[in-house]
Amino acid sequence: MSYVGPDFDPPQPRRNRRRTLTVALAALVPGALLGWVVYEAVSSPGDGGSSGNAAVRLSPSSPSNTAPTISATNDDKPPGPTPTPESTTTSGPLKGKVVVIDPGHNPNNFQHTAEINRKVNIGTNWKECDTTGTSTNDGYTEAKFTLDVAHRMRTLLEKQGATVEFTQDGDRSWGPCVDERAQIGNKAHADAVVSIHADGAGTGQRGFHVILPGKVNAGAANTEPIVTPSRDLGERIAGSFVRVTGSAPSNYVGDGTGLVTREDLGGLNLSTVPKVFIECGNMRDSKDAALLTSGAWRQKAAQGISEGIANFLER
Repeated sequence: MSYVGPDFDPPQPRRNRRRTLTVALAALVPGALLGWVVYEAVSSPGDGGSSGNAAVRLSPSSPSNTAPTISATNDDKPPGPTPTPESTTTSGPLKGKVVVIDPGHNPNNFQHTAEINRKVNIGTNWKECDTTGTSTNDGYTEAKFTLDVAHRMRTLLEKQGATVEFTQDGDRSWGPCVDERAQIGNKAHADAVVSIHADGAGTGQRGFHVILPGKVNAGAANTEPIVTPSRDLGERIAGSFVRVTGSAPSNYVGDGTGLVTREDLGGLNLSTVPKVFIECGNMRDSKDAALLTSGAWRQKAAQGISEGIANFLER
């Protein structure tokens, strides 16, 4: 999405500084009084004790109860390195909750095709360990996108008191494989796991969708205990993602609901804790790609997903 910059007025003739200062002060006094009056009116106890913060309204299809809004910035760069344990927030509404973020793919996978092409057991059958992921037509990779959004999410969730773990942080030479990604969430006894992705569909196919686990009971896979809570998690993420980013649900899968159920993904089949995937948009569509490559939009995506997680954990 492009933004038109401000128009600049030509330089104005120099004015008498003392006169300008006098006029400015005269204008500020009534303005300050008016601001005080408005503040008193908004914060008065007549609105049920509200402090004047605007209520957040979800779309009709979104969950009815929402967690407190997590503040966000529009910085084009993701947050810095993970804080040390001493500086990590230990209090907040998500204190005691464990969230595992699974940034899809790995920036180094393309250098290790033999390793990522080996087959692993996903319960129902055998599939490749991992893939390289997709990219925009200009070369912005899915692996770079997922890590950026994951870093932004970690900052937002840790500020709420959550303990956040990653399945990978670009610190491995390749992988992990899809079965290991599931095991990381299981071993952490995560309260919620979200796998971050961006799709590689055809031009004109736009929008996001959240992938939910279907009922699978084969071999090492048994998703029956997590199907219901995972759907709850996915619905809350979809609702907040629409509200925060303004993006529409996918126009090519999910029948406009933004929700898709699958039984062929090892990361879901082997999970024993609530888990969903989110395809944040289509990297191969120019309009979606313009959003996915925007730092400001990625911040909104991180906030939308994080608020959905917080909503689920505080239910």
